[in-house]
Amino acid sequence: MTEQLDAIDFGPLTGLIGTWVGDKGVDRAPEPDGEERSPFYEILTFSAADDVDNAEEQELVALQYRQLVSRKSNDKIFHDESGYWIWEDDNQLLMNSFAIPRGLALTAGGSVKEENGALVLSVTAGNAEWPVAQSPFLQEKARTVSFERTFTLEGDVLRYQQKTVLEIYGRTFEHTDVSTLTRQAAE
Repeated sequence: MTEQLDAIDFGPLTGLIGTWVGDKGVDRAPEPDGEERSPFYEILTFSAADDVDNAEEQELVALQYRQLVSRKSNDKIFHDESGYWIWEDDNQLLMNSFAIPRGLALTAGGSVKEENGALVLSVTAGNAEWPVAQSPFLQEKARTVSFERTFTLEGDVLRYQQKTVLEIYGRTFEHTDVSTLTRQAAE
């Protein structure tokens, strides 16, 4: 199986493969009476998933990932995300599909470009083409309206920023996360 995966061209996703760690993240989240800013550390692991086709027409390659984020204040995990980064070379289409154990799943779509020598992966969700699936509780109490994520990869440094627009506590709130991670040497 490893030889088979080694033969797959993961295109612009190739540089993500590996384990990344960071301790400089900041989460800006809603509170009933304002907002909370939480410094965090995290581990993000990408591994080769496979190549697949849809309806014998669309050829995709995918990386599976898991992201565990812990607050610096108490070392508790407050974000656990599992998903896939997916690339369709024919249409130069980037997808990020993930779920978090709060009753939320989404597939965001976007593009890949180069800026100042760095690879930039950008995806968005929250429209007719890229909808957000969420539980009835979240629909009523903490509805995700839209989502944007940008990864910037430069060698062994990965920076990301993401914005989730929520309707929560009777208002609209831009929940943001920013972080910088470094690839760990393979053992």
